[in-house]
Amino acid sequence: MRRTLIVTGGGAGIGAAVSLLAGSRGYRVCVNYLSDSVRAARVVAEIAAQGGEAVAVQADVSTSAGVLRLFAESDDRLGPLSALVNNAATLETQMRLDEMDEARLTRVFTTNIIGPFLCAREAVRRMSSRYGGAGGAIVNVSSGAARVGSPGEYIDYAASKGAVDTLTVGLAKEVAEEGIRVNGVRPGHIYTELHAKGGEAGRVDRVKDQVPMKRGGQPEEVAAAILWLLSDDASYVTGATLDVTGGR
Repeated sequence: MRRTLIVTGGGAGIGAAVSLLAGSRGYRVCVNYLSDSVRAARVVAEIAAQGGEAVAVQADVSTSAGVLRLFAESDDRLGPLSALVNNAATLETQMRLDEMDEARLTRVFTTNIIGPFLCAREAVRRMSSRYGGAGGAIVNVSSGAARVGSPGEYIDYAASKGAVDTLTVGLAKEVAEEGIRVNGVRPGHIYTELHAKGGEAGRVDRVKDQVPMKRGGQPEEVAAAILWLLSDDASYVTGATLDVTGGR
């Protein structure tokens, strides 16, 4: 039986790489996006061209209404949920804490913390044996920033990813007896467009010499780790967060 996967922020960067790899491995993929319908449609079309099944669903996963609509559409169009990748996230222009205002903090924390909590809640309600579900897996996309703090750049983003790490540990223990595994990945310096949102599109090239492997990573390398954590090959792994950071 084919499994159904929701990927938040699935139209670009790491999310797109996860969606494409999952589609090639037989998942029915719900590609969530916030605003770029063209890129999401392109991911769906590529999955279909490989013989897979996917749909694109616009939803703001920082809101309860958006999350509820996303999961309802996935249910209706792809069938019972098997897995969730909490990937959608945002960051803002690099600055110190003493320059940040409340509005920025609210935007970052709402998307990066409340969003994953709401999505995980809906996934548990569908997959948990407590609710008659058949079990499943959740992977939360954190960041190496959670361990180093990103001083002088975006400690708010780093702090939000630290909260994601705690969500992974706590939820994994909460639902371990209900057939759901919950794990995370911490990507390091990965070539994605997220850095442009921070005001430095070429950031990976600037900092790559800090990485023991002396290079930035590719979204596909993170996607491979995520798909392993979703797979039955990781059947005895829960509450773990895997660093995909080139050794940093």
